[in-house]
Amino acid sequence: MNKEIAVIFDMDGVICHTNPYHSLAFREFFSVRNLSPTDEEFAEHMFGKSNSYILSHFLNRPVSGEELLQMEEEKEGLFRKLYAPNIEPITGVVEFIENLKNNAVKLGVATSAPRANLDLILGKVPIREQMGSILASEDVKKHKPDPEVYLTSAINLGIAPEQCIVFEDSYSGISAALNAGMRVVGVLTSHTIAELPPCSLYVNDYTGLSFDTIQQLFQ
Repeated sequence: MNKEIAVIFDMDGVICHTNPYHSLAFREFFSVRNLSPTDEEFAEHMFGKSNSYILSHFLNRPVSGEELLQMEEEKEGLFRKLYAPNIEPITGVVEFIENLKNNAVKLGVATSAPRANLDLILGKVPIREQMGSILASEDVKKHKPDPEVYLTSAINLGIAPEQCIVFEDSYSGISAALNAGMRVVGVLTSHTIAELPPCSLYVNDYTGLSFDTIQQLFQ
């Protein structure tokens, strides 16, 4: 293959299986407000969504501005406290990223999570130095399913969107990547294939994945 390619990773549910800890943090956050969302509601309205959407949905009113910032810091602080002792990358992801880097693939992370969460995870999972672009929620104006975070990643990496492959686990994240004109690998940590938009490939983890896997998706 002569053309350069890029692989861009979402973070939650893609680099680390954080969603159970986000659920625990939101349960604690909502319990002090006398709310108790079900697992089904979390699956539909939490995974892959921005905090502004999640809080507005479950509190049943718009949450924005200073109030959003305060609530977000409260909930994400709970998440970081719960997850910090339990950070563990999804099986094979570190080796896969190393293999891609050794084959001159451009790499990026593009998450809807706050920068503090990203820094927490990249402080424990040794992939930061391989990344040519690292974007968190503070770096974009529009959140997934808007393609902004992925289009900005492509610009940062100096590569056309059609030469990018995105690893995503949520409906809104996959939609964002498809809206950006990119190929997508669905990571089945949070949803089943039936619950997600059509992807070029689906994986449970990164066992057996390599540069050859990525090359084949362009053929």
